[in-house]
This record gives sequence, structure tokens and C-alpha cells, in this order.
Amino acid sequence: MATAAAAAEAPKGGGKKKLIIIIAAVLLLVLIGGGAALMLMKKKAPADGEEGGEEAAHEAPAPAAHAPKPGTPPTFVPLDPFTVNLSDKEVDRFAQIGVTLEVGDAHTADQIKAYLPAIRSNILMLLSHKSSAELLTLEGKEKLAREIKRESVRPMGIELDDEDEDPPPEGTKKKKKKKRHVESPVSNVLFSTFIVQ
Repeated sequence: MATAAAAAEAPKGGGKKKLIIIIAAVLLLVLIGGGAALMLMKKKAPADGEEGGEEAAHEAPAPAAHAPKPGTPPTFVPLDPFTVNLSDKEVDRFAQIGVTLEVGDAHTADQIKAYLPAIRSNILMLLSHKSSAELLTLEGKEKLAREIKRESVRPMGIELDDEDEDPPPEGTKKKKKKKRHVESPVSNVLFSTFIVQ
């Protein structure tokens, strides 16, 4: 009877040893992975700091400050399609436009998503003031992309220069305010659908 009890306890002891070995191996892998992640984070932080120092040294801002680093894909923030009535007076026309915002990193994408209701409202207001004639030309689409870029960062408190403001009417002088150049977190506006009817 003593041998049967010893034989029954032997597998239990061996099972406990296997369980301890498996737990130790898993903990070792977690520690190694955490250490590797920590090393990569520390390595990445000085590289970001160096870029910030270079930008501060140069007075002209780098045009691709929010562009992805070489070898990394950009982050895209797709917006739900916009369907709006256009401002054509002679005929009822509407547009359905799909917009995707290109940003430099996931942190900026999260920031954009936090302001999404205000961004959508600004873009809807912008689109509703357009006519079909404005939207059907290539120049009109390019101008719309610039305006969407400007309106998409306005809720975050970023005011971009209007690159193609109309000149003031003859006989009036327009006061020029000197604004310091602000870099937009949205690097590009892409159209995924563009239907005008």
C-alpha cells in the first residue's frame, strides 16, 4: 500500500515541477520582451529629441515635420462620407465626398479622433457653401483639399494660413497680419469618393 501511495504522489510532484518550469519560462520571456521594448523606447527618445533641436536651430520650419519617418507608413484617419446639398441656385445639386486625413503618427490620429465631431461639422459647413462648378474642376478639388486641411485642424486651436486668399477689391487695402508659420498635424487630405450630381 505504501508503494501505491508513493507511485500516486510521484506524478503529482512531476506535474508541479513542469508547472513551475513553464511559469518560470513565461516570466523569463516577459522580462526579456519588456527589456527589449524599454531599450527600443530609450533608443527612439533621443532621436526625437535631436529632431526637435534641429528644428529649433533653423528658423524656416521643415515642411515634413509631421511626415512619417522613412520606412514607416503614414497613419490615415478615414472620415465617414459627407453628403451635402450644394449652393447651386438654378438646380438642386448634391455631393457625396469621402475624405481621409493623412497624419504622421498614431498619437496625432488619436488627437484628430478626439475632435472628430467638430471637424466633421467644419467640413460640412465648408462643403455646403460650394457650387458644383467649383467642385468639378481639378483646381477646385485641390482648393477644397487645402480648405479641408485648414478646417480639420481649427478645432484643435491651430490656425493655418490661407494660402490662396482672394486679393482685396480695388480701392481697398487689406491689412496684413504677420502670423508665425504653424505646422499642420494633417499632412495631406485624400479623397476616397467624389460624386457630384
